Amino acid sequence: MKKVAIYPGTFDPITNGHVDLIQRAGNIFDEVVVLVAADTKKKPMFTTEERSAMVSEAVDDYGDNVKVRVFHGLLVEEARRHSAYIIIRGLRAVSDFEYESQMALMNKRLDPRVETFFMISREEYSYISSSFVKEISSLGGDVSTMVPAGVALKLKKSV
Repeated sequence: MKKVAIYPGTFDPITNGHVDLIQRAGNIFDEVVVLVAADTKKKPMFTTEERSAMVSEAVDDYGDNVKVRVFHGLLVEEARRHSAYIIIRGLRAVSDFEYESQMALMNKRLDPRVETFFMISREEYSYISSSFVKEISSLGGDVSTMVPAGVALKLKKSV
C-alpha cells in the first residue's frame, strides 16, 4: 500500500525550513502532498494562488512524489480525499510542541486513522519562521538565506 503523507500550512511565504522538511519527507514517504491552506485565520501577505505558486516553484525539482495542492476546510477531510492518513508537522523548538500536539490530538479525534508525524527542524533552520521572514524583509533586511530564491525576489518586490 502506498504511503501518502500530507504537509499542510499557510506557507506565507515558504521558507528553506519548509523546503527541507518537504525534501526529507519525500525521502521517507511514497508521496507527499503539500497542502496550501486557503482558509486561514491569519492575514496572509500573499494570495492563496501566489503562495501555491511559490511552493510549487520551490519543490519543482523534487520529482513526481511531491505534489502541491490548495485546500479549503478541515484538514482531516482533505486527508481522506488524498487517501493520506499521515500529517507531517515540523517542530523548531519545544514551544512548538504544545500547540502541535493539541492539533494532532484534535485531528485524531476527528479521524482516528490520522497519525501525525513530527519532524524536528535542522539546526540551521530552527530560527526561521515565515513571520520573521516577512518582518525582516519589510524592514529592508536580506532574507535570501532563509527562503528560496524566487520567494526572496517576490518579497523584495513587495517592500
